[in-house]
Amino acid sequence: MTKADIIAEIVKSTGIDKLTVTSSVESFMGIVKDSLSQGENVYLRGFGSFIVKKRAQKTARDISKNTTIIIPEHNVPAFKPARAFVSEVK
Repeated sequence: MTKADIIAEIVKSTGIDKLTVTSSVESFMGIVKDSLSQGENVYLRGFGSFIVKKRAQKTARDISKNTTIIIPEHNVPAFKPARAFVSEVK
């Protein structure tokens, strides 16, 4: 399912015009991105959490140059589904 499919489903089920729904979905995604970029987690009760995970520094190999490189500590976004969400998907 794509973002366009989600917007179409919301329009169909609520009767709200497509422009308003598109604006709302885009606004929601922007707020989630901004919150995560500031290090804040987003919790949606009964659905899940958008969280920021910290990846530790590690060493890796550059195979083409046969050298060791260090990948610095960094943050990555992640989604952790709620228990109710997981039980419905099973």
